[in-house]
Amino acid sequence: MPIVRVREVIKETSDAHTLVLESREGERLDYVAGQFLTVRIPSERPEGAARCYSLCTAPDHDEFPAVTVKRTAGGYASNWLCDHAGVGTELEVLAPSGIFTPSSLADDVLLLAGGSGITPVMSILKTVLHSGTGSVVLVYGNRDEHSVIFAEQLRDLVARFPDRLRVVHWLESVQGLPSQASLGGLLRGFWDRDAIAPEAFVCGPAPFMDLVERTLAGLGVPERRVHVERFTSLTGDPFAAPAEIDETGAASEVEVTLNGETRVLAWPESNNLVDVMLAAGMEAPYSCREGACSACACIVLDGEVSMDRNEVLDDADLADGLVLGCQARPRSARIRLSYDG
Repeated sequence: MPIVRVREVIKETSDAHTLVLESREGERLDYVAGQFLTVRIPSERPEGAARCYSLCTAPDHDEFPAVTVKRTAGGYASNWLCDHAGVGTELEVLAPSGIFTPSSLADDVLLLAGGSGITPVMSILKTVLHSGTGSVVLVYGNRDEHSVIFAEQLRDLVARFPDRLRVVHWLESVQGLPSQASLGGLLRGFWDRDAIAPEAFVCGPAPFMDLVERTLAGLGVPERRVHVERFTSLTGDPFAAPAEIDETGAASEVEVTLNGETRVLAWPESNNLVDVMLAAGMEAPYSCREGACSACACIVLDGEVSMDRNEVLDDADLADGLVLGCQARPRSARIRLSYDG
């Protein structure tokens, strides 16, 4: 598992800290805009403590990666990080993961964030501006002006990219809570109705994301153009060792392609795909290991697979053949699947 060291702590607001990170071994942390890190929080709890935190930096622009952590009332991990993580603190993390990423840096994007949901959105925003050619509209909701994370950075970016970036702040203290009608009225002006709707990225509190999804659907934005990042608290320990492989029971044959390599493996019915691949020495991507993050998503090309749990894939994803490797079980004798798209 990679070990990262806290290089700098930036106090963004009274309850949100940005941790600038560097690899302890000096290696570059490769990631894509919008991805997240799963962080092991020091704890005596038998089940461990791990949480996913989005990267807020642009991979090709910012020298060091960073995550932003906002305190959650009663939350063990966020409060531990805000209270104890300082310069020099070392943290165990999993490889950057997630599919909340833009398909092109040349296309326009619509970003909608609430509170700390700005974190992955900020990574996308900066990456499109610095490394792409698309234009960006950000609608950012907060309780009040003191709750706005990255306020100064956003002002600087608007000044630097006045023709490509528009930021609209929605403050509950001023405008009240947004409704579908008020938000829809705001969003209608952001693209030519005869043109293809921009790719939209949504992150924030659940009621905010639900409202945005309904509003965009009401405006006729195709579901496939809307990406929503929903994190849930992890109940298990994604850093735990993989389950032992059942070598005595019934097994299917799976042909799996990952990073250009294709292997044929025996896939016991009692084991999930991620554990089978790890046991075979393949670097299967995963993060939460409980069907809640999509880091392990792959496409079934032939055969049948079921899932024990699915908290993130929607009907369109399932229709495309996507499954979660950490929850996948074989349901046909032969299966062919790929992580390479």
